[in-house]
Amino acid sequence: MDWPLAKAYLWPIGLALVVGAMGAWGILALYRRLQGRDRRRARVGRVIGLPLAVAFPLLLLIFALEATPLQDPLLSNVQRLFHISLTLCFIWLLVRGVAAGERAILRSHPMEVADNLEARRIQTQTRVLSRVLMGAIILVGMSLVLLTFPVVRQIGTALLASAGIIGLVAGIAAKPVFGNLIAGLQIALTQPIRLDDVVIVEGEWGRIEEIGSSYVVVRVWDERRMVVPLTWFIENPFQNWTRRSADLLGTAFLWLDHRAPIAAIRSELERICGSEPLWDGRVCVTQVTETSERTIQVRLLVSARNSGDAFDLRCLVRERMLDFLARQHPHALPRLHAQVEQEGDAPSPARRGEPTPGSEVRSPGAEDGEPAIQPGGAGSDTFPAEKGPGP
Repeated sequence: MDWPLAKAYLWPIGLALVVGAMGAWGILALYRRLQGRDRRRARVGRVIGLPLAVAFPLLLLIFALEATPLQDPLLSNVQRLFHISLTLCFIWLLVRGVAAGERAILRSHPMEVADNLEARRIQTQTRVLSRVLMGAIILVGMSLVLLTFPVVRQIGTALLASAGIIGLVAGIAAKPVFGNLIAGLQIALTQPIRLDDVVIVEGEWGRIEEIGSSYVVVRVWDERRMVVPLTWFIENPFQNWTRRSADLLGTAFLWLDHRAPIAAIRSELERICGSEPLWDGRVCVTQVTETSERTIQVRLLVSARNSGDAFDLRCLVRERMLDFLARQHPHALPRLHAQVEQEGDAPSPARRGEPTPGSEVRSPGAEDGEPAIQPGGAGSDTFPAEKGPGP
């Protein structure tokens, strides 16, 4: 073994490995000490700790290789490998920095407050933009890594020479990816939906649980999860019950008899709303909105602070109002009315086939003059005797 040559390699590389290992151990020890602390310096240290612990030995090895008698092309290839590793560490650091900034913004704008409209707006923008920024950092970083290889640079030059056809094909192939990316930016800027918004999507009631880089997760009321592409919210109409405010109106419909006491029902609704904390004190209205030959439709309109309270208040108003009517005004509940003739009563003229009083009176607006065909008169045998709908 050529000991002088081995010494020329071992001294720089060994020294770099020892110093790098000691430095990485010290960085990791400091990183572990910063866990659980909430100061700004501690958060910054946690962000840069792991990437720095990996990058520090690699940086020392790059300088150590230059101090060895290693020649090209092996030296260039090994250094390229270390440079790629450093680039990946830098990408890792940037992604962790974006994630740390996102956590800091979310922590300073919690949604666990009564009026969280502004917090939901900021959290939605932060989450969507941070994911877009992370994706852009990774895409640019990987492009820089690939461009370090001569073969990839030659392919890139060839692609630029035929950019028209290749760009068209790539655009068609990447349409879903870029469509979701643009939709994410639109949602972050215009905010048709926010985190924790109450929405109606495809007939399902739910809340926006997560807004990702390509899809939105809607938590349906029965704990199901609906995964919807971002582009769907840009291209399709949907209901957002908390767009400007969480306040909501709720209705409870009752079908009652025509003898229902509307004034008593109105007073009872006001009493129910006044005794319930679910009511926000804005709207408490009783209206007859429809009538038919058998029943009337009574709408009980109430207001609440959010959709959950509105639903519970509607159910409570409906239950207590039915109980009130059953106890105090049972005649107000709908029932089937029928007139039954007692045995021995004379049949009515209509049932005997005789004309009833006033039946000869024609309807308002009817044409004047005699009927075109008189029963038993001239020309009565011209038409068949069957009865049917006339003109």
